[in-house]
Amino acid sequence: MKVEIDSFSGYRIYPSKGKLFVRGDSKVFRFAGSKNASLFLQRKNPRKIAWTQVYRRMHKKGITEEVAKKRSRKTVKHQRGIVGADLAAIAAKRNQTAAVRSQQRLAAITKAKSEKKDKETKKVKPTARPAGASGPKVSKQQMKGGKGGR
Repeated sequence: MKVEIDSFSGYRIYPSKGKLFVRGDSKVFRFAGSKNASLFLQRKNPRKIAWTQVYRRMHKKGITEEVAKKRSRKTVKHQRGIVGADLAAIAAKRNQTAAVRSQQRLAAITKAKSEKKDKETKKVKPTARPAGASGPKVSKQQMKGGKGGR
């Protein structure tokens, strides 16, 4: 004895019972009764109709056995080194006091300032070009040739 399942409600359909509906694309739908067929043809969503099996499954109704809740694993924090600093360097930085950190910052600032000063003293100022050697002064517009030929 073959028992079919209702396409809309999920109920069992026993032999010689129910209706068969074949859509234009040859898909077969079986209904236990006219109520299910009517709701299907009205394009009702079985997930929103409380008495259907789909609704009951979605809303966890009628489950007699309480399945033990799955235990979620606690995340474990790991210390990892990053690019440019290994784990030991990071730990050393973390354990430094604020005074040592500020001292290092001041040392870095003074070093940068002295390097900048050295760079500026080494830089030779370019000599100014003589004004007459470059020829008559010409504006950018004149160089492009705009409105010059009228």
